[in-house]
Amino acid sequence: MAPPWRIVGINFDHMHMGDLLRHAFNHPNAEIVGICDRDMERMKDTIAALNIRPETVFFDVNECIRQTKPDLIVLCPATADHAIAVEQCCSHGVDILMEKPFAANLQDADRIIKAMLAAGIRLAINWPLRWYPVHATTKRLIDEGAIGDVTEVHFYDGNRGPLYHLADKVEVTDEEVQQKKPTSWWYKAASGGGSLLDYLGYGATLGTWFMNGRAPLTVTSITSASENLEVDEHSVTVCRYSTGLSKFETRWGTFTDPWTHQPQPKCGFVVVGTGGTISSYDFEPHIGLQTKEQRQIINVPVDVQKSPFRNPIEYVLHCKETNTPISGPLDPALCRTAQRIIDTAVESAKQQKTLELLQ
Repeated sequence: MAPPWRIVGINFDHMHMGDLLRHAFNHPNAEIVGICDRDMERMKDTIAALNIRPETVFFDVNECIRQTKPDLIVLCPATADHAIAVEQCCSHGVDILMEKPFAANLQDADRIIKAMLAAGIRLAINWPLRWYPVHATTKRLIDEGAIGDVTEVHFYDGNRGPLYHLADKVEVTDEEVQQKKPTSWWYKAASGGGSLLDYLGYGATLGTWFMNGRAPLTVTSITSASENLEVDEHSVTVCRYSTGLSKFETRWGTFTDPWTHQPQPKCGFVVVGTGGTISSYDFEPHIGLQTKEQRQIINVPVDVQKSPFRNPIEYVLHCKETNTPISGPLDPALCRTAQRIIDTAVESAKQQKTLELLQ
């Protein structure tokens, strides 16, 4: 067996850092050689859970990379810091797996792509919904022509709120959430907070994947927020494609978290094609399939996901081992199309009118 892949985790702004490092911890040929954040408090749970050695804990990004000489950087900054964080890591010439979303805006997305190309590195954007067996099964059926050509994608997703859970979906009490809200980056517009920026990327990115890269012509979006909040907690975005209308709805404040109990409306996708429909709801063990030959909805068991398509760590390491391009929702090129939808939606909500898709 080749020497283990050396992995570092840099910036714990996003709680998914713990989940990503757990995948690295469990990988048979990977080793966590360092973690880094400006705040020890944010690293302590991961240190305890994954037995991180004190000498591999850093507070300076450049020093962490220089000392550990990693093969892969796992990066989880606040949305507004994605571009500058990628540029800093690219200066060391190390491949990056960055937690979603792609960027705070299209300008930052282009900065990221420029830095990636100049450094000659691989960059993958992790969208956790990509690894749900139900959505992977949906994409397989679409590619096999089970519902003909995709004409519409309808998406509803979210959770009770970003502060209600930590890494490994550890739950937080209402009292703790209310205490954290005033200082959390999730609720700061300047940091890229809000349900639209948190969840529209999921719908737009996987929706673009389901549509084989096709982009909409126009975007119309409206948002809603609780009193005294500067970011939205609910958004509805309608995209007009050459084939019809698609809808993407994001929500902080679902009745329950979908990984515990599916709320109503259900979180996930409904995909419409020229020859049928698919319902693909988060965490469910089956998809609902309707075709011209079988008009009654039937439940099709989801595919069992096998290595290297079970999580982003094993997928990216597989791409490195086999010199395979990053593809699907992790591909920055596809993510840029989704970013165009997101930016147009943000501007549409501000102007309160339909806009042509930004280029």
